[in-house]
Amino acid sequence: MIEKPAPILTKRQKEILDFITRFVDEQGYSPSLVEIGGNFGLSSVATVHKHVENLQEKGFVTRKWNANRSLNLTEKALSVRAIRVPLAGRVAAGRPIEAVEQHDFIAVPEDMVGKGRTFVLEVRGDSMIDEQIRDGDFVIVEDRSRVREGELVVALIDGEEATLKKFYREGARIRLQPANPEVKPIVVEASRVRVQGAVIGVLRKYR
Repeated sequence: MIEKPAPILTKRQKEILDFITRFVDEQGYSPSLVEIGGNFGLSSVATVHKHVENLQEKGFVTRKWNANRSLNLTEKALSVRAIRVPLAGRVAAGRPIEAVEQHDFIAVPEDMVGKGRTFVLEVRGDSMIDEQIRDGDFVIVEDRSRVREGELVVALIDGEEATLKKFYREGARIRLQPANPEVKPIVVEASRVRVQGAVIGVLRKYR
């Protein structure tokens, strides 16, 4: 069972969190919403407030209601170190879809990065819903071809169709098992399947 998905920070939210952290380190107190907006060229305090509110909902800051300079960094914010990991494309958690190569990056908490080459894929479909992986989530994948029975993998079928499923060997065939009773497993000759990596984590963008 995959652990509960970690919240993903948007690029702007990560920038604002980093600014708050630096400001507190240098000044000894938190910046006001106006100061945050000024640093990023945001004239609307309401826009800044929304970003801070999202950080609060994701557990990175706390803030007293209607008080200036009341931002406090949580232990979660103080301990997080993000590493830029390639966003390699999309993968189907349903019927296989064509693998998509992209050239973008996503910030992943350091403790969620694999030992080997790691990349991120955006999930399409709900076939892995019982593993707490939903349409629109991002799976963190460690690039390796050797996987254990029952491990959650990204598999390439016939060299072009990527799918997210649990991996099982059945003689000369491979069964790619969904985690949704409404979706049928994919059973194909082993020669048609190439494992691209094992899923080691999940990120979810709540906003």
